[in-house]
Amino acid sequence: MTFGEAIEYCKKGKKIFREGWNGKNMFVCYQPGSEVNGSMMRNEPAKKYFGDKTVKIMPHLDMKAADDTYVVGWLASQTDMLADDWKISLD
Repeated sequence: MTFGEAIEYCKKGKKIFREGWNGKNMFVCYQPGSEVNGSMMRNEPAKKYFGDKTVKIMPHLDMKAADDTYVVGWLASQTDMLADDWKISLD
């Protein structure tokens, strides 16, 4: 399936991945937006900037990488966006 089609499944709560990634247990998932108090931000510059204001965190894609790290705010490459080998995880 295309990246655009995969994104629609991702928005519905499905994990998506490229055909060549499957053996590495990699996947991309959708993180819906949220609102938090600025004091809950994870870094000091953001905490100082937002203070006690409500911060709107925008929706984004995250990735579970091959080395078992979790990439917050994953960006697709041009190759990923143009590929038609996207799959939906069955779990």
